[in-house]
Amino acid sequence: MCGIVGIVDSGDVSFPLYYALYALQHRGQESAGIATYDGQTLYKYKSQGLVADVFDKEILCGLKGGAGIGHVRYPTTGEKIPENIQPFTFTFRGRKVAVAHNGNLVNIVNLREEYEKRGQIFCTTTDTEVIGNIIADEYRVSLNVVEAVGMCMRRLQGSYSVVMMLDDEVWAFRDPLGIRPLCIGRTECGYMVASESVAIDALGGSFIRDVRPGELVCLKGNGIESHQIAEASHRAHCIFEYVYFARPDSVIDGRLVYDVRRNIGHSLCEEAPVEADLVSPVPDSGMAHAAGYAEESGIRYREALIKNRYMGRTFIMPTQEAREAAVRMKLNPVRGHLKDRSLILIDDSIVRGTTSRRLVNIVRDAGAREVHMRIGSPAIKAPCYLGVDMPTRGELIASDLDNGEVCSSIGATSLHHISIGALIRAIGIPKEDLCTGCLTGEYPLAIGSERCCPREVTCVAKHYQAGLESFSGE
Repeated sequence: MCGIVGIVDSGDVSFPLYYALYALQHRGQESAGIATYDGQTLYKYKSQGLVADVFDKEILCGLKGGAGIGHVRYPTTGEKIPENIQPFTFTFRGRKVAVAHNGNLVNIVNLREEYEKRGQIFCTTTDTEVIGNIIADEYRVSLNVVEAVGMCMRRLQGSYSVVMMLDDEVWAFRDPLGIRPLCIGRTECGYMVASESVAIDALGGSFIRDVRPGELVCLKGNGIESHQIAEASHRAHCIFEYVYFARPDSVIDGRLVYDVRRNIGHSLCEEAPVEADLVSPVPDSGMAHAAGYAEESGIRYREALIKNRYMGRTFIMPTQEAREAAVRMKLNPVRGHLKDRSLILIDDSIVRGTTSRRLVNIVRDAGAREVHMRIGSPAIKAPCYLGVDMPTRGELIASDLDNGEVCSSIGATSLHHISIGALIRAIGIPKEDLCTGCLTGEYPLAIGSERCCPREVTCVAKHYQAGLESFSGE
């Protein structure tokens, strides 16, 4: 996960960056950071905590300049230490540089060892610092950002959406498979890139388009440059962006996430109808799924669980004890909706099974007669190596248990996961353009001894430059 944003504007960008990061808070809750440039000085501030806790008015007023980038962190690679908070900043050949990254590199160990043998000193344990060092090393030779990023993309294996500030320019690029999202927007007086379109909405901006897989864009005061650095034979968009990660009001690679999740609910009802008194979501991530199920089934929609809005996302909390404690504080049953009733409880996914077991216990203790679990993703059977901190196979409840055994383990009356085929149809993107590694155990690139169906990646020489009018009219 992680959320990134970059803005170039005629005025100071610190407050717009703050609002954009606030809109992306769901993508990372461990830390937040902003770096800006005013033509002479690079300003930065970052700390552990939520966006609203890290920044205040005084701090934001001190982050001056019309160019800047920001980051909210959800750690996959690297320890949870202050040194790993992004953006990373440095000065190189007289230029002020800041880098932030969303994704996960699968060849990070080899790259780090290679550069350490060449004398490079690393101050963090994250793959983002490696990306910054590769670009700086290649820029040292060519003095050309496009060539440096192109050489960097040849070296990187894995998922990455990167935003980088070089003085008063903001550059952003996306891996050739398009695994992690990244989009472009126009603000009132400038341009921006962000992980999701909701960050553009938060600034009252207008969505232009997604950054293409393998594309490098540069935001300047007078327009946008685009360079198609690499192309792959197929995409590998992360299927879980549509199921869980992204906000439902985001548009990712041309799909409104809410509509995808509502379509998932329709398919769940078609695949596993059941007689019940009410359909209820596990808030918030199951709400659109449940709305679709209720529409298709005609069973009334009622909220059986109410969320404490001051709690974060339990899935991305660091330990199992923290996740279980968070569930108790996060969700409270509406007993009047549950007593002596049969409930269809809809969630986005089951990972370890402990949260689902606790949810079933909560609604049963509140008086539910039956609890039919319907899940908006297929059973998760394999780890994710491309930016999601999913556990090992041994911790995944569906890795060695069949559906009936999982149902018994969580205490549900019945259990059904959406089929992979129905999920793909709900998203509306061909199977070959999606990464389904965590569901099938087959990955879009080589990862150790895991099975893979690799996408061929080629370097291309496309280059075009345009202002907003021709850019937005593509």
